[in-house]
Amino acid sequence: MHSHNHAGGSRRALIWSFLATSLFVALELVAGIRAHSLALISDAGHNATDALALGLAWCAVFIQGRPADESRTFGYHRAGVLAAFVNALALGALAAWIFYESWVRFRNPGPVADGIMLWVAIGGVILNGGVMLVLGAGVHDINIRAAYVHMLGDLVGAVGIIIGALLIRFTGWVTIDPLLSVLISVLIVWTAWGIVRDSLNILLEGLPKGLELRRVTESIRAVEGVLDVHDLHIWSLGSSDHALSCHVLIEDMPPSRSQAILLAVNQVLGRQFHIHHTTIQFEHVCCEVLHAGCVSPPGMAAPHHHHAH
Repeated sequence: MHSHNHAGGSRRALIWSFLATSLFVALELVAGIRAHSLALISDAGHNATDALALGLAWCAVFIQGRPADESRTFGYHRAGVLAAFVNALALGALAAWIFYESWVRFRNPGPVADGIMLWVAIGGVILNGGVMLVLGAGVHDINIRAAYVHMLGDLVGAVGIIIGALLIRFTGWVTIDPLLSVLISVLIVWTAWGIVRDSLNILLEGLPKGLELRRVTESIRAVEGVLDVHDLHIWSLGSSDHALSCHVLIEDMPPSRSQAILLAVNQVLGRQFHIHHTTIQFEHVCCEVLHAGCVSPPGMAAPHHHHAH
């Protein structure tokens, strides 16, 4: 019930944030054109990408809530990660466009309506700050974190535009406008890189961020009854759900006795590393994965395997 309420709250927060951001994009774009401000137009583009991020995040939260089925046995956890990756790529394309437009404006500077810049940027600070407060409770999810980081970048960009508008008003130096655009594009690239790195790591089934394979291995080996562990694999199903599979060597014993070891291993994995999806294969003899071609000694029973999910 708690999970359901949390997902519902996330969806409501995302949809209202999406609507508010989309309205502000339209306002900022019109204002940027009227003020002849590349900084405002660039920031409107950044905000448009934020609106896309919020929309995709809403779709991803909705899709992730769908139960597993016969074709998606782990459910739809990766939908949010994929959406975050697409958002980051869109940010990179936007940054490239801003760099180009800034270069053109440096070569051909024009008058800028600093008053419109100032008031629209103040509105941007209020909007982005409010959306960040709404999204703050869900930043443990990589996709909502992607949207949150977008809004943080826009908040900093809006503050920069306020400073730039004041400088233009008191100095008349209109090249501050394209300079602000370059700074916004650098900010965009910086915010996008972390999202690309984390989402790609999940999509390529890399070791989840914050986990060390050595520590997990040592913790499993420390469980009473475990002789060794090998063929250990850990990956992420989504932004916060991790899975593990491994081979665990134990003494030859009936499954009724080994059940206690299995329970202890799963408790360690869940408590220390927040890993709750496990496939653990118990072995009592040399494993072919560990030693290719290894055969059982005379008189020893054939390998006996059982799994835990």
